Amino acid sequence: MRYGIYACIIGFILDLIVGDPHWIYHPIRLIGKLISSTEKLIRHCFPKTKTGERIGGIVLAIIVMIISTGIPLVLLIICYKTNVYLGIIIEGIFCYQLLATKSLKVESMKVYKALKDKDIEKARYAVSMIVGRDTKSLDEVGITKAAVETVAENTSDGSIAPLIAIIIGGAPLGFLYKSINTMDSMIGYKNDKYIDIGRFAAKLDDVVNYIPARFSAYMMILSAYMLGMDGKNAYRIYKRDRYKHASPNSAHTESVCAGALRIRLAGDAYYFGKLHKKEYIGDALREIEIEDIKRANRLLYMCAFLSFVLLIGIKIGVSMAI
Repeated sequence: MRYGIYACIIGFILDLIVGDPHWIYHPIRLIGKLISSTEKLIRHCFPKTKTGERIGGIVLAIIVMIISTGIPLVLLIICYKTNVYLGIIIEGIFCYQLLATKSLKVESMKVYKALKDKDIEKARYAVSMIVGRDTKSLDEVGITKAAVETVAENTSDGSIAPLIAIIIGGAPLGFLYKSINTMDSMIGYKNDKYIDIGRFAAKLDDVVNYIPARFSAYMMILSAYMLGMDGKNAYRIYKRDRYKHASPNSAHTESVCAGALRIRLAGDAYYFGKLHKKEYIGDALREIEIEDIKRANRLLYMCAFLSFVLLIGIKIGVSMAI
């Protein structure tokens, strides 16, 4: 167990310092390619009916999870049997690649910089890289809101949830989580193409993120207090608005962020040219501004740090007790 602790520490520190260099081929991209190729195979093999696509979606998810978890597990077994230190280093690198705290900050700060430079087209492009909605018609306020929402929502499934997974079960459990989360982001849409084949992956993602989303929300509330933000309002908005989203998990950290910053998020948005009606999250106690992107990132980093200290402390305590 102590080897896993060392790997988690290495991974967490590397993520905060290095982030995701674009010149390194990221393993999540490999999982994405696996999902795409498996989807094509499943669509070819299963009937193009509601039942056929739903069964195919289950088979797709099982294949992706087994391969995504099995390959790094086998590699780590070989590395640890060869040399313990090699195993720790390789698992530490895997853990680092599973976390996206700095990457989320870097990508959102590209939006911030473009807005500060008054380059609206560049800002639209930058925010299109981190959100799923249509961005071509967004103004400065819409772009800022989209960036803040993305940082807030992904604090859970991009940072805290994979952190929980690797601390509990090392890099293999982290890869299992990321395979489910990546499937949801690629095929978990409620449109004609994916409503059936992506249904199982979307429901599975809801299940695995149930506890992390709520844990992240409370850690973000604590972060708001520690950063001198409006922690009381963060808690109030969280209790009121945490279910104002189609997903049972997505609005938890988003509602905390809205309350902590005293702004209003969410609302109607266009996806693939179609307007989706959404409830607002938070109260517009003040107008949203570009600096809120930086404030959301401060919440992200404090939340990640507090979660890591708490979770790794628990794991160390458990390892000492065994």
